[in-house]
Amino acid sequence: MPSADQLAEQLDPVTTALLTVECQQGVVGDHSALPELAAQARSSGVLQQVARLVAGAHEAGVQVLHAVAERRPDGRGANHNARLFRAAGRLPVQQHSGTSAVRIAPPIEVADEDLVVRRLHGLSPIAGTDVDALLRNLGCRTVIVVGVSANIAVPNAVFDAVNLGYTAVVARDAIAGVPADYTPAMIRNTLALVATIATTDEVLACWKRPRRTRRDRTASEAG
Repeated sequence: MPSADQLAEQLDPVTTALLTVECQQGVVGDHSALPELAAQARSSGVLQQVARLVAGAHEAGVQVLHAVAERRPDGRGANHNARLFRAAGRLPVQQHSGTSAVRIAPPIEVADEDLVVRRLHGLSPIAGTDVDALLRNLGCRTVIVVGVSANIAVPNAVFDAVNLGYTAVVARDAIAGVPADYTPAMIRNTLALVATIATTDEVLACWKRPRRTRRDRTASEAG
């Protein structure tokens, strides 16, 4: 693992983005389609840690992107080529576009400058979405991945970020999966091989160091 100075360099606010993965009401909210996952995200404190990271990113001028999974009511364009997709289509809570199920769940706050990226297909919050183009246009080189689930969407995001040339950072206390003991095993045996693993407190500490923010750079370039 990198030293504190090395981590701070990786997490330079000017070139870093925070990506929240499926932190939406229909997944981690009170009326989730996946109650076991929602309960784990809340009881473990993961959702609160994500909210802390988002708030810290807003304060430090780090770009925040929210990756949301949704589907049309008619299912057009959605995948049907795996058991997971077929099961999701039968759940009592559907992630339909425009409904409360696809809104970001409290206590996470969405700022005006945040970008919300929605996908109608697949497993990845990055592949086949606008995330890569947005990150490149913003000059980002590091992506911090948080949210759910450690089973599928989070590792997909990490692998895609690495394959696209980004430095991936995972806040280990800000991701959740089921069962509870699966998440640390996934981090230790898989994600740690391709991503920097840190804690929420370590990330926030890096952003409290004096340095130029994205807002400063934008103002300088405009001048």
